[in-house]
Amino acid sequence: MDQLALLFVLLLGAVVSVPVGDRVGLPAPVLMTLLGIVLALLEFVPNVEVPPDLILPLLLPPLLYAAVRRTSWRQFAANVRPIFLLAVALVFVTTVCVAAVAHAIVPGLPLAAAVALGALVAPPDPVAATAVAGQLGLPRRLVSILEGEGLFNDVTAIVLYHVAIAAAVSGTFSPWEAGLDLLLSAVVALAVGLALGWGANKLMDLLGDPTLQIGLTLLVPYASYVLAEELHGSGVLAVLVTALFLAEYATGADDVMTRLAGHTFWDIVDTLVTGVAFGLIGLELHIAVRTASGRWHEMLGWAAMVVGVVVVVRLLWLMPATWLTKRMHAKRDYDEEIPMSWRETVVMWWSGMRGVASVALALAIPLETDSGAAFPDRDEIVFIAFGVIMATLVLQGLTLPWLVKRLGVQADSAREKEFEKQLAVRAAKAAKRRLREIEAVEDLPEDLSEQMLRRAFEIGVRISPDMGEEERREAHRERLRRLKRVRRIQGELLSAARHEVLAARSEPGADPEVVDRVLRHLDVRSLR
Repeated sequence: MDQLALLFVLLLGAVVSVPVGDRVGLPAPVLMTLLGIVLALLEFVPNVEVPPDLILPLLLPPLLYAAVRRTSWRQFAANVRPIFLLAVALVFVTTVCVAAVAHAIVPGLPLAAAVALGALVAPPDPVAATAVAGQLGLPRRLVSILEGEGLFNDVTAIVLYHVAIAAAVSGTFSPWEAGLDLLLSAVVALAVGLALGWGANKLMDLLGDPTLQIGLTLLVPYASYVLAEELHGSGVLAVLVTALFLAEYATGADDVMTRLAGHTFWDIVDTLVTGVAFGLIGLELHIAVRTASGRWHEMLGWAAMVVGVVVVVRLLWLMPATWLTKRMHAKRDYDEEIPMSWRETVVMWWSGMRGVASVALALAIPLETDSGAAFPDRDEIVFIAFGVIMATLVLQGLTLPWLVKRLGVQADSAREKEFEKQLAVRAAKAAKRRLREIEAVEDLPEDLSEQMLRRAFEIGVRISPDMGEEERREAHRERLRRLKRVRRIQGELLSAARHEVLAARSEPGADPEVVDRVLRHLDVRSLR
């Protein structure tokens, strides 16, 4: 098997792991990691030959962009306090604790190298957390926290990692320079992210065509990451800012085709890249195995102690931080997304799985220092890092569904349904207001006006059928049944039309491009 065949196997596994995971009740990223481990143990499977410094630039930008599309800037702004307390600050605490323990237990490990180890194992993986939370049906507030934590903790951890690596390589460290580097990195990333977001938004208006617009959204995250890194900023933060800007402003209310096609496109990208990323984690296991050759007992002991520190520190931090956030929450005049019970806090604790970023940072540790000497205890750091990744991702990933079920933590479906109904009412009222504005300037026949009024109400009913139970329920009950019947018949008519047009594609002399254009019109009509 060559590298190309291995990539194909990972892509196929990424697609198959989603339905298999749904069937067996396990997250797809965990299944892909297990697949990677199995492949790594097979003799005919080659070792992965991806340069470590390319793993983050290749995998993180699309994964971050896909994750940000599911949220909004206002959600982050409204919940900045819990995200900071439960995410960003926790990276600093975990880094310090891991560095202290590693420095104490690994003979001769310099403090700077220990800090680098702490920084690379500190951030839970945003992709794993989001994928797991989405499949388990957790409350939206927990999903929001996990998304915010996963998206922002990489920024902090990667900056800390680079500062520690620079200190270990050069042999010198200045707290003032490190703090200044952290500040400048954030400022550069914000500037790059906003500039590229604004420029991409303007360019999308010029392109017009949905296919070209969606293609641009694939290029922009990479451009944002690379440009920020070239200017010594945080590439991760730049991608987040760009993605948040585009999610807020890039797609207008009437850009139906761009929104529908873009949603489908990014779902595909997210599935494939996520699968490849976690498959690579399992495939890189051979590095840890080779590193520990002849020293298994000693190095497994070190890895187990660091795993214990990572897991325990997260729990000890989340408990008081959640309590403090609740106290602050009681004084706010709007809802913050916070854990509302000890059960939800425990689930959030056990969701702290490490993944892609930790692997990439571990493999990217330089081989030598500026003096030409070998990087201190590089093999030990890599092995411990992989121990933390495997323990948290596989062990926690496999047991999290059981824990969620045992604690009875589930999404508040009634609240979500009520909010959906509120949106349906608002949508119907907006349509009615627009109809009154049209009637004020146009002389509509009475029957047409009545028909359009019913259509305006039906806009809300199609979103939330429960809306029909509150407003003119009796009058619209029969109309709803009629509407369903009309839609069913209309669907069958459109299906017959699509079959006929599709059959014409095989006829002699038929222009496939024209057939596909007509078929797209019928497909869009079917969505209405």
